[in-house]
Amino acid sequence: MAEAQMVDPHDVVMTGENSFIRLSDDGGKNIAERVSHWRVLWSPAGQGHALFIESSLMGKGPRIYADNAGVARFLQRSIEVLLYKEFAAESLPVIDAEFSRTGNSLSTVEERVVSSQDEIILSWWDLMKPFVVTMPPGAMNRPLGVYSTFIPARSAQLSVNGEAASASVFMMDRFGKPASSCCLAWSESWTKPRG
Repeated sequence: MAEAQMVDPHDVVMTGENSFIRLSDDGGKNIAERVSHWRVLWSPAGQGHALFIESSLMGKGPRIYADNAGVARFLQRSIEVLLYKEFAAESLPVIDAEFSRTGNSLSTVEERVVSSQDEIILSWWDLMKPFVVTMPPGAMNRPLGVYSTFIPARSAQLSVNGEAASASVFMMDRFGKPASSCCLAWSESWTKPRG
């Protein structure tokens, strides 16, 4: 009997978290609010946080906040370009910000992003059963693979400078698992083919 492979054969691109909020006014046909929150524990650009946001609360076009601009640019070039091309535009300035988390994964999790001009709060609650996404490089026609623990939220909120977005979470199926448009995505590692 062949011995089970205990080490993934691919190279690591980054590891950390990439929780997200996507809110809609029409059940998911159109996304009114889109936020991608990164907590990078290791990457070739180092550690740090980045927030990519496109919100009706902030005017037209996406914005980027980070406490390590190099990490934000690395994420744009390597991963966000695969997820949402508008977040990958390097013409977007990186706004310096501080990042913190409160709450816990058994009740409500809040991520707070504070710059000199803005305070952005992301909240997830009424959390569903976690599941692990396992996608090697090449899956879904992406050159990178991703392994992540998704904790979907039935309820979530985006607020900017004290004003909450009015759009809603929508339920959806993710790879055969009940989920939603707003998930904590923890213990997340992206990989690429070796060499």
